[in-house]
Amino acid sequence: MASSSWTRAASVYLDRRIIAIMFLGFSSGLPLALTGATLSVWLVEGGIAKTAIGLFALVGLPYTLKFAWAPLIDRLRLPLLTGLLGRRRGWAVLTQLGLMLALIGLGSTDPVTELWWMALFAVLVSFCSASQDIVLDAWRVEILDEDQYGAGAAAVVLGYRIGMLTSGAGALYLASALPWSMVYLIMAGLVGVGLITMLLNREPDIRVSPESEQRERVVAEYLERRPGLRGWRAEALAWLFGAVVAPFADFMTRRSWLAVLLFIAIYKLGDVYAGAMATPFYLELGFTKIEIANVTKAFGLGASIIGGLLGGVVVSRFGVTRSLLVCGLLQMVSNLMFVLLARSGHDIGMMTVVIAVENVTGGMGTAAFVAYLSSLCNVAYTATQYALLSSFSALGRDVLAASSGWLADRMDWVSYYLLSTSAALPGLLLLLWLMRGTGAQAPARRPAGEAERA
Repeated sequence: MASSSWTRAASVYLDRRIIAIMFLGFSSGLPLALTGATLSVWLVEGGIAKTAIGLFALVGLPYTLKFAWAPLIDRLRLPLLTGLLGRRRGWAVLTQLGLMLALIGLGSTDPVTELWWMALFAVLVSFCSASQDIVLDAWRVEILDEDQYGAGAAAVVLGYRIGMLTSGAGALYLASALPWSMVYLIMAGLVGVGLITMLLNREPDIRVSPESEQRERVVAEYLERRPGLRGWRAEALAWLFGAVVAPFADFMTRRSWLAVLLFIAIYKLGDVYAGAMATPFYLELGFTKIEIANVTKAFGLGASIIGGLLGGVVVSRFGVTRSLLVCGLLQMVSNLMFVLLARSGHDIGMMTVVIAVENVTGGMGTAAFVAYLSSLCNVAYTATQYALLSSFSALGRDVLAASSGWLADRMDWVSYYLLSTSAALPGLLLLLWLMRGTGAQAPARRPAGEAERA
């Protein structure tokens, strides 16, 4: 009986929607290196100064700020495309076509004579890529049932990593034989994987909750009664309320919403502390760059993928919140493996075991966490709320982990990794508190109401 239930949980990966999400994850992961590590190689070859190369890191800001224009993608109807393809698919096609054109434009520039144009096209690539992420995340949340969130998260992470590998190592292999303009043209063509996938799949049905409809109706009626705000002014303000204010107001009506936001910020803190100082740790133990690359990158990628797939099965089998707790405990215990490596010293076998345990449990935790963020979204405001939650988790994680180097400078590695293990405790304790008060439970994602095709 137990084995059959696990088999049913694993069979979720055969669902057409899960397979589609993997291909869309590839399209999401592909652009990242093309404005980051891969672009840096091109700039170095062009003799660009390190200061200028460092400033190119700013082109990634759209990924952090994407919540600012997510309300437009959530609510704004596109001429022709929305009527032809639907709200989500219309925006997906627009952002993917824009991404392809921006990559072609980036590849056509010369870093020596057109550095400013290169920077502009790099920003456009990041903007189109971040916008694509907004709509693809919303499509993923809305197309899946709640018990498929874990598998969806694992599939998108798998596709994302393959996309990053393609635009990282794959692009560098191509650049050894082809000019950079041709490399970026090929990468632009590969965005078509996501474009074709979206065209071959259906638009999700959107259900609007009576509560959200009532809230927006009250505001619209109030504005219409105000002198000087009738007509198009009232309609515009009502639209802005529904697109911008209502998603945040909706989230703030939930039980313990501040605690939920705090939990989102600190759940993976122990994992982040462990990873932030991993490379200095390996180097101080005497591992070579080749050893680090072989074990942490090549072998570690496979371990992360396995962990993500396992995490999806666990979520399907036990549900989102219980999986968060189980995977969080495994993540915390895995940090102790670094303590064993610190005591072992330069031992490639022990390093391989550490990376296997750390990446598998980290992949499981990521799958459960992405499933949790998905479950928090009201389908009336999916794009806005998911963009906000994911941006908040990334920003909070980065800010809180900024002290990792300062701490590592003031203690030995055994003490540091014991501290990183304890850093996971506040998130797990907060999760237990939320579970007791049901604050960790998401509201019904498909409330009663008439379904309408977006």
